[in-house]
Amino acid sequence: LVTKCDPNWCSDLTSLDSLSPLEKKRQGYIHELMEAEEKYVEDLQVVLEVFHKPMSESGRLTDSEMSMIFVNWKELLACNTKFVNALRVRKKKVGENMPVQMIGDVLAAELSHMQPYISFCSCQINGASLLQTRTDNEPDFKEFLKKLGTDYRCKGMPLSSFLLKPMQRITRYPLHIRNILDSTIEGHADRGPLKEALERAEELCQQVNEGVREKENSDRLEWIQNHVQCDGSAENLVFNSLTNCLGPRKLLHSGKMFKAKSNKELWAFLFNDFLLLTHTAKQFTSSGLDKLFSKRNNVQLKWYKPPVLLNEVLAKISDSSGDEPTFQITHIDRVYILKTENINERTAWVQKIKAASEEFIETEKKKREKAYQARSIKASGIGRLLVTILEATELKATRSNGKSNPYCEVNMGAQVFTTRTLNDTLNPKWNFSCQFHLKDLYQDVLCITISDRAQFSPDEFLGRTEIPVATIKKEMENKGPVTRRLLLHEVPTGEVWVRLDLQLYGSR
Repeated sequence: LVTKCDPNWCSDLTSLDSLSPLEKKRQGYIHELMEAEEKYVEDLQVVLEVFHKPMSESGRLTDSEMSMIFVNWKELLACNTKFVNALRVRKKKVGENMPVQMIGDVLAAELSHMQPYISFCSCQINGASLLQTRTDNEPDFKEFLKKLGTDYRCKGMPLSSFLLKPMQRITRYPLHIRNILDSTIEGHADRGPLKEALERAEELCQQVNEGVREKENSDRLEWIQNHVQCDGSAENLVFNSLTNCLGPRKLLHSGKMFKAKSNKELWAFLFNDFLLLTHTAKQFTSSGLDKLFSKRNNVQLKWYKPPVLLNEVLAKISDSSGDEPTFQITHIDRVYILKTENINERTAWVQKIKAASEEFIETEKKKREKAYQARSIKASGIGRLLVTILEATELKATRSNGKSNPYCEVNMGAQVFTTRTLNDTLNPKWNFSCQFHLKDLYQDVLCITISDRAQFSPDEFLGRTEIPVATIKKEMENKGPVTRRLLLHEVPTGEVWVRLDLQLYGSR
C-alpha cells in the first residue's frame, strides 16, 4: 500500500496524517530546507538583475572593482540552482511514486560541488570594504546604490546585506541536516546518507573558514610588506611567502607595545617563524588592528631591530614585574624588556610567543630526528662509503653583497648529512666527513646539493651533482681513496671537490 506521502520525502505537507509524530517533524525539516534553498536562489538572482547588471552598465566601476565586489556570484547561482533542481526532481519522483534516492544522498552529492563558496567567502571582505569606501566617499555612488535598492524584490535590503547571504547560507547547512538527522529513526535507510551529508556540510564550513583566514592572513602580510621598511637587511624579506621550514608564513599576533625603560612606542608583529619589532618616526594612534591593517592607513614603519627567530628566543614574565604589564624576551646575548597596555595583552603575547617558539623548535627537532634515524640504522649491507666534502668553488651569488651563505647536503636515499653553513663566500671550505651504508652496488647513488641558507624564506638552490657508487668502485680499482672535482648542474657556475673512500664487505 502506497500512501500519499513517502517516508523519505514529503511532497505535500498536508498529507501527513498517516505518519508518526517524529516522521512529521522530519518531513517538516525537509520542507524547511527546500523552501530556504529556493528563497536563497531567488536572492542570488535578484542581486544579478537588480544590482550587478545596472552597476556594470553604469560605468561607475571598473571590471576589476566589479569582480572584487561580486567575485564569482554567477558560479554560486549556478551551483545552487543545480541544488534546487535536484531537490525538485526528487520531490517530483516521490509524488509520482517513482524510485528515488534518499534525501541524504541528494544533499551529500550537491554539497560536494560547492567549492565556489571557498573563493567567494575568502574574497568577500575585500569587496565589502571597497563598497563601503565608495559609498562613504562618493555621495553620488551612495545615492545610486540606494536607488537600486528600492526595487520591490529587495524588500528594503541594501546590496551589502545580500552580499553576506552566501556565508550565512553555508553555515546553515549543518543545522538543516542535523535537524533532519535527529528526526530520522534508528534503522532508517536515510541515516547513513544523512550522516555523510552532515560531514560534508561541516567540512565545507571548515574549508570556507580556513579560506577566509588564509585570505585575511595574506592581505595582512601584503600590508606589512608595503608599510614596513626593511632597510639594512642582508636578506630580501618577502613576508607573504614560504618560511624556511614551517610552510607558509602566518601572522599570529600583532599590536602596540613599549620599551619598558624609555617608553618608546613599538609596533610588534609575531609570525610563525620570527618576531618583528618596528617603530614609526611620527606619532601614530590606532584603536585596533582593523584600523592598523586598513588599506587607508598609510603609516610607514621601520625595523626597530632585525627580526628575532623564534627558535632562538625565550619569553617570560620576570619576577620583578609585579603589577606592571611587562615581560622579557631573551635572544642569544640580548634581552628585550617590553611593556604592553594591560596585563591581558601581556599574557597573550607571552603565551603566543611561547607556543610559536615551541612549534618551531619541535618541527626542527623532528626533521633532525628523521635524518638521524635514517642514517643510524645498522645496515646489513654490502659495504660503506666514506665521503669528505672538501670545498666548493665559484658558486652563484645570491645576495646583494655579491656573496652567498652556502651549505652542502649529501644524501644516499634516506641517509642524509648536512655541512655547517659558511657565510659571505662563494668558495666555501667545509672539510666535512660522513659515512653511508651501501645496500646495492649498482643502484645506490651519492647525491650532493649545495644551497644558500636563508633565515626567512626557503633556501636558494646553488647546484647539484651525483655519482653512482658503481662509478666510484670502477675509478678506485684498489687505488685507495680518490679525490674528484664535480661540476654542479642546473646552475651557470660552480663545482665541488670531494674525497671518496669505498669499502666493500667480503669478496664482492
